[in-house]
Amino acid sequence: MRNQYDAESLQELIADFPDFPKPGIVFRDVSPLLNDPRALTAAAELMAEPFRDMEVTHVAGIESRGFIFGPLIAERLNAGLCLIRKPGKLPGETYAESYGLEYGDDCLEIQSKALTRGDLVLIVDDVLATGGTLSAAEQLIDKTGASVIAAAVLIEIDFLRGRQQLGVRDVAAVIHY
Repeated sequence: MRNQYDAESLQELIADFPDFPKPGIVFRDVSPLLNDPRALTAAAELMAEPFRDMEVTHVAGIESRGFIFGPLIAERLNAGLCLIRKPGKLPGETYAESYGLEYGDDCLEIQSKALTRGDLVLIVDDVLATGGTLSAAEQLIDKTGASVIAAAVLIEIDFLRGRQQLGVRDVAAVIHY
């Protein structure tokens, strides 16, 4: 049976939570989409599709929902997977990068030897909002010597213009708000 999900039908599965985690923010919750195996498969396919002809060697999944989509996309692109995590979650030597969110500040880390010069990396996360998280991930990957060649997200909040904060210009989103 063919998967019947497209971007529009996937968007219908996204739940909105106004004023979470603070007043003025509308949290786009992908949990209902993740709960439907056909929708999850379709989302991963749509996120990977623009990059099938690129020479992606690694997918970098950003904690936490990038950990869900990252391995699915890496498998589809025949690429390795590296993890970008919250502080204190990775063993060994790490690089850290602090960044601002629309509702506070945070920090991400990557293992210093997770990637090397010559690796071509696709960054994956669930949402691109202000661009802080993806920009921090770009900076971390640069510290390893690898090159960020693109970014894939399930959802982009267009009015926040997060795409403009990124160094990489090849950014694909399945759903736009």
